[in-house]
Amino acid sequence: MAATSRTSPPASVEAQPRPGLRERKKLKTRTAIRRSTYRLIAEQGYDATTIEQIAEAAEVSPSTVFRYFATKEDIVLTDEYDPLLEAEIRKRPADEPPLQSLRFVVTEALAALLATEEEEELRRHTRLMVEVPAIRARMSETMSDTAKVLARVLADRSGRGADDLEVRVFVAAVLWALREVTLYWGEHGQEGDLIAMVDQALDTLEGGLTL
Repeated sequence: MAATSRTSPPASVEAQPRPGLRERKKLKTRTAIRRSTYRLIAEQGYDATTIEQIAEAAEVSPSTVFRYFATKEDIVLTDEYDPLLEAEIRKRPADEPPLQSLRFVVTEALAALLATEEEEELRRHTRLMVEVPAIRARMSETMSDTAKVLARVLADRSGRGADDLEVRVFVAAVLWALREVTLYWGEHGQEGDLIAMVDQALDTLEGGLTL
């Protein structure tokens, strides 16, 4: 998901089926690449860190890095949340308002993340979003993947088409709100209750964008 951590996902609200050996190996490789990237960036800065250095630190080839991540920015931004997001929303009651379903799923996932050792990677990710313009720009591009997932789920729930204008506007508003919460939290020293900020942003949407 575009506005949360780009690390391995936290436990779902309900246990997910254990992935197969091949998927576990892929996740292990992605995680090694991400962690090597964060370490190198902490040591020498984002611009000075190259794909070749990341590959060497992760003990893979540069071509393997590019097989998993199209750009250096994607190493920071790509995650495995979208399938979990879709699965959890589909578990919500069919008559539950879409924004309420999204609020529940997002805040539960975020609470699970903040309760684990992955919290520090969330903080690193957020600092990079604030500090590196290329990451912010790429994030706006990659949000389209999550938007397609949400549009598909909400279309199924509402009986509308995934390309319905109101569905697209709804999804764009929610995702952009979450993006702004993440940036705001990062710009203000990552202080304050992040989950409460998410709730506040969604309250603004639910209230009809009045000020």
